[in-house]
Amino acid sequence: MNSRSAIVIGSGVIGTACAYSLARTGWKVTILEKNTFASQCSHGNCGFVCPSHVLPLATPDAIRSTFKALLKRDSPFKIRPGLRFSLWRWLWDFAKRCNERDMLETAPSIQALLNASRRLYEQLLTEENISCEWQTKRLMFVFRTPQAFDHYGEINHLLTEKFQAPARKFPREELIELEPALKPDIAGGWWYEHDAHLRPDVLMTQWRKVLTEKYQVRILEKTEVKRFLRREQIAHGVQTNQGEQSADLFVLAAGALTPFLNDHLGCRLPIQPGKGYSLTMNLPEKAPKIPLIFEEDRVAVTPMQTGYRLGSMMEFIGYDSSIPEKRLQYLKQTAARYLHDAGTGPVLETWYGWRPMTTDSKPLIGPAPALKNVLIAAGHNMLGLSMAPATGQLIAEFANQQTPFLDVRPYDPKRFG
Repeated sequence: MNSRSAIVIGSGVIGTACAYSLARTGWKVTILEKNTFASQCSHGNCGFVCPSHVLPLATPDAIRSTFKALLKRDSPFKIRPGLRFSLWRWLWDFAKRCNERDMLETAPSIQALLNASRRLYEQLLTEENISCEWQTKRLMFVFRTPQAFDHYGEINHLLTEKFQAPARKFPREELIELEPALKPDIAGGWWYEHDAHLRPDVLMTQWRKVLTEKYQVRILEKTEVKRFLRREQIAHGVQTNQGEQSADLFVLAAGALTPFLNDHLGCRLPIQPGKGYSLTMNLPEKAPKIPLIFEEDRVAVTPMQTGYRLGSMMEFIGYDSSIPEKRLQYLKQTAARYLHDAGTGPVLETWYGWRPMTTDSKPLIGPAPALKNVLIAAGHNMLGLSMAPATGQLIAEFANQQTPFLDVRPYDPKRFG
């Protein structure tokens, strides 16, 4: 019988991974979810498990490329003028990190979580018999122009020399032979052989079943946490819209909503919602076999076993819940620029999600400064799915006072405290 109780706030892929790792090590776990289980970013993303994404968003070229994108009428990037001071402060702090020194300092901590999670996914899916359309067909970065294709060669050299994460170069003719779904007017691509993909909504459905049936995890939906109940530096409960819930340990894994509890943590978590979109269709007749990223236009294509998904965008427009038709059209039109058959059938699902973006591209994993028994697991930017299993293991090691299997110093929430 479990004697230690834990509450996980948030049922996305990070909260689910934390609940899983805690339950496996003997904790009695309850998940509190403001909406419905895994209904936000963990539902409709493109499903990439991508060790290739080593570099942070804050690169030396990020400011120039961002301003260039803002000048385009149809751009995958958007900032809404007039937003509150916290966003402009976030953008300023992000801009200060757009240099080579900070980029190279940040990348190893990103890579550590990515590589560990890639390995842990294989273990999770095998041990728990989870069937979520897991495929190891790798990931191809596709380029339209020779300039962009050649420039990525410099990035590949950096990733190869510094991080042992090389891509294989595919000139146009070889790429078309490998992936005939692509139109011929492209320059080439770079292929990452260790990346994988899955269907995230199926993963979360299967993982929930494992949690509730095998590990007796309780999941309380439509339960919004308002504040922590505390005695000095110890939290003994949380106040929710459904009443009080008590536990010995609390894990805050609320994604982009995490800052709404900033006042209780002893630090100001610099998380902004970076809104993205996707649409899901049936597989077109000439669907690509390989997951693709059209890097110059920032659109991703995921051919799944039971569907076909287009995803993109990075909008800093607050907690906006609309799905404008013009953003979905951007996905379709961009895909049609690259693919013979971009999908003309009915759209099965449209989706948006608020990615939890941090100024330094690193997640926050570790104890809250003001509350000794509150752990934070948030701010995974665009890589929550790719970093979830390793994050969950780290949280369980914190909870069980074990030596973490990774160096956790880069993820310490106190770096913003």
